[in-house]
Amino acid sequence: MKIGILGTRGIPNHYGGFEQFTEFLSDGLVKKGHEVVVYNSSDHPYQEKMWNGVCIQHCKDWEGKLGTVGQFFYDLNCIRNARKQNFDILLQLGYTSSSVWKNLLPKKAVIVTNMDGLEWKRSKFSKPVQQFLKKAEKWAIESSDHLIADSKGIQQYLNQSHATESTYIAYGSHLFSDSNESYLEGYGVEKSNYNMLIARMEPENNVEVILDGVVQSKNSSPFLVVGNTNNRFGQYLIDKFKDNENIQFIGGVYDLSALNNLRFFSKLYFHGHSVGGTNPSLLEAMASSAFIVSHKNEFNSAVLEASAIYFSTSDDISRIINQPIMPEKRKSFIQLNRNKIEELYTWKKIIQSYEDLFLKLAASKH
Repeated sequence: MKIGILGTRGIPNHYGGFEQFTEFLSDGLVKKGHEVVVYNSSDHPYQEKMWNGVCIQHCKDWEGKLGTVGQFFYDLNCIRNARKQNFDILLQLGYTSSSVWKNLLPKKAVIVTNMDGLEWKRSKFSKPVQQFLKKAEKWAIESSDHLIADSKGIQQYLNQSHATESTYIAYGSHLFSDSNESYLEGYGVEKSNYNMLIARMEPENNVEVILDGVVQSKNSSPFLVVGNTNNRFGQYLIDKFKDNENIQFIGGVYDLSALNNLRFFSKLYFHGHSVGGTNPSLLEAMASSAFIVSHKNEFNSAVLEASAIYFSTSDDISRIINQPIMPEKRKSFIQLNRNKIEELYTWKKIIQSYEDLFLKLAASKH
């Protein structure tokens, strides 16, 4: 098959979850003998035309000059190029800035859309933007031949709210076992003597709630905040917590070995995401043997079940940081999460699920 993937900034990953997912999926599909084209922003630092056998198609991206509205034109440029390709499958990752161009999607390809999370629920958006995203969600559903839900919660929502069927395929992860304490040297922390979180600096990821709890706890252990802070909310957080020496904003880290080791050697790993499906960083934390403290919501609970400590408020965070964790409990939670990765979320299983679905859809179309 010839498969196109759009809806990301591009690969290799320099941004977030969808980009990392695209790395693994495109590489896996190429190794299975398929031709894969991934759309990259013209501003992406990787400017080659091939990556691990994956064709890279750069398209003009004005986000750097126009801000958010530039994403719409970037998606338009990607779709216009896709019309010139003879794709069997065109996989769209998300819909927020692409579904407005639904009438321009190529007719011959099977249009498959991964619906991501409930974008219109994100608190960073104003009411008018949330209303637009509700419409965009509907447009994406109407213009797709098939939908993918990355969590059972999203699949249930699509069925109940839109009376539409979808295929559940989660994200994947690799079990991490190659720990190396020397990675900690560059971050000024010591094994089992620091806490951390990894997230985009957005309100719905509860970064502020977590850090309020850190301050409230009066615990002096270093707290690493991993994530790009080059946005308004990120700068707000830096300013708010600038007088707390134990809170360290270290920016975005995209070296997977460094991230895995940071997670592996941390005392507590905080996962605050509250909107969306199966979050890639959560699976990676599970695979890295992190002891997870998670925001309590249906998406996180569906993945972690009883193998995490849950929080809702900054008071919860303060209490959790200061309470001792029994070694047996820590060992049990970590092993249960590693078992889930091995049984449910391996990249081999996820890539196979995508290939099976694509083959089925392509055969029914043609």
